[in-house]
Amino acid sequence: MSTISDVMTDASSPWMTPELDSFRASVRRFVNAEVAPHAERFRQQQHVDRALWRKGGELGILLADVPDAYGGSGGSFAHQAIVFEELAYIGDMAFGIHVHAIVAHYILNQGTEAQKLKYLPQLASGAMVGAIAMSEPGAGSDLKAIRTSAQAGPDGYKINGAKTFISNGYLADLVLVVVKTDPALGARGVSLLLLETRDNPGFKVGRILEKVGQKGQDTCELFFDDAHVSLDNVLGGVEGQGFTQLMTELPYERTILGVAGVAAIERALALTVEHTKNRRAFGQALIDMQNTRFVLAEIKTEATIARIFIDRCIEDMLAGRMDTVRASMAKYWISDLQCKVIDQCVQLFGGYGYMLEYPIAQMYVDARVQRIYGGANEIMKEIIARSL
Repeated sequence: MSTISDVMTDASSPWMTPELDSFRASVRRFVNAEVAPHAERFRQQQHVDRALWRKGGELGILLADVPDAYGGSGGSFAHQAIVFEELAYIGDMAFGIHVHAIVAHYILNQGTEAQKLKYLPQLASGAMVGAIAMSEPGAGSDLKAIRTSAQAGPDGYKINGAKTFISNGYLADLVLVVVKTDPALGARGVSLLLLETRDNPGFKVGRILEKVGQKGQDTCELFFDDAHVSLDNVLGGVEGQGFTQLMTELPYERTILGVAGVAAIERALALTVEHTKNRRAFGQALIDMQNTRFVLAEIKTEATIARIFIDRCIEDMLAGRMDTVRASMAKYWISDLQCKVIDQCVQLFGGYGYMLEYPIAQMYVDARVQRIYGGANEIMKEIIARSL
């Protein structure tokens, strides 16, 4: 029986260490025990159990790369990348640790000291679930076009507007909301506000959206009708810095998408190698047919190239030199490749590849949005093109 390690690159990733090997083993035990067995139930209820967040916090995987001074595990981006890889290796697309970690990094890198001390320990423990509210019904990748507004008063800000496609929206306790605090200033009038959802009557969670895939992820509409945010909950303490903060932190998000995408490619290859070895047609195993071998050879090559590329990106993150252009390359190219590879794998499964009881079919419907969220791939190409 083939395993994921059988079809990965021959050499281990250069950023891995014995300590990280041990951490990976711990994370793998957790996801196999606490996440994988409940995948179908999570899909049916359209969200994970809140208790899973607490369990993840106890293990220290929610904010693995946040300093322990703020309640995190004190690891590096490599630790967090391992968490994302291991979730991808079991096919999980429900446990929204990715968005949760992104919110935490906004606070860690852009927040005031008081904001870090207040919120990061709660996010690390799972006492709070984080979400980030960017997209609106009329504004997706074009963040300058957002209409949600925040008006300051003596008792705090009042937010009015609506957001959509918000991951972790149903369970979120802390939402980082992109708003216009001064619509007349364009991008310079954008701010990020930290909204606590509990006991906030102006905040309302809409329906959990019925998506093509990723049905276990609680993706929602959010509505704000004079929703309250304290004056000291402007991220970083100063209005008008939101657009700069977004541009600064988006490379982290896009690298994460690349990490998960490569792991998904490796999983798809492993599942397909196993299937083609066991499935017979015309008196022989599928893998003994030249067409099958050539397709798998191409996928193996592409998976190896993607692994080498994402390993370089992880090393750049660890060294603090990851830039917007390379992160955009990782996000666009790997997500395109992920969709292409999984489609080829579905073809090799034949009719079974179209049955959701087979993991490859679930991967097929889950993968498509990778090319859209985190910034549509067309936007990624525009960012890359501007660097030429």
